Amino acid sequence: MKKEPTKQPKANEESERRIKRAFKRKGWSEVKANDSWAIFKIMSEFVEGFEAMQRIRPCVSIFGSARTKPGAPEYKLAEDVAFLLTGNGYGVITGGGPGIMEAANKGAQRGGGTSVGLNIELPFEQEPNPYIDKEKSLMFDYFFVRKVMFIKYSQGFVVLPGGFGTLDEFFEALTLMQTQKIGRFPIVLVGRKYWQGLYDWIKQTMGEKHGNVNAEDIELFSLVDKPEEAVEIINAFYSRYMLKPNF
Repeated sequence: MKKEPTKQPKANEESERRIKRAFKRKGWSEVKANDSWAIFKIMSEFVEGFEAMQRIRPCVSIFGSARTKPGAPEYKLAEDVAFLLTGNGYGVITGGGPGIMEAANKGAQRGGGTSVGLNIELPFEQEPNPYIDKEKSLMFDYFFVRKVMFIKYSQGFVVLPGGFGTLDEFFEALTLMQTQKIGRFPIVLVGRKYWQGLYDWIKQTMGEKHGNVNAEDIELFSLVDKPEEAVEIINAFYSRYMLKPNF
């Protein structure tokens, strides 16, 4: 029997198409037109985001995997963290999708707090979850605009188990604090079993072995297991500055 050729997955086809488009020779007028329209699109996303986000109360961003299923321990963990945060006066910002994001928005709504979703157009995984406040559900085309909203309007960051996107968001906040581009707000990794290997690699390999980070850089984030511990760290930060989350 003749073996049928395997079909290339759609994601790979799209990747190939974009690579070929990047190498395609373009005239100056085409480049200018495309880039000019991109600038206006980027500006519109910033304006829409700023107008919507400037009206929210102080919030904590919760990051984590879009692939976590309801019923998983991490899902319950995210929901409990968000619920406790709203009980202490904080709003919650997530990426607006399924998994950990959905759990966090669900916990925020259950606690009667602000529930914000910063969604992103993706070819897979990402659809707005039903637990976002209607007027606080935003959609972005550009990752970098979305990340500005996370950083600009968050007074703390809670990071649950996730993949590349979660690491990107975690290291974005960490880098901006290390380089003193933003204030040293609390970053809390929740789930020692999941994050311990990364923590050890940063401390021992990046720091002690190669000297690529300083010892004090390790103190920019904390590692905990329980929702109560995460909220306690964020509350301690505010107490240190004689502030309350509803200022």
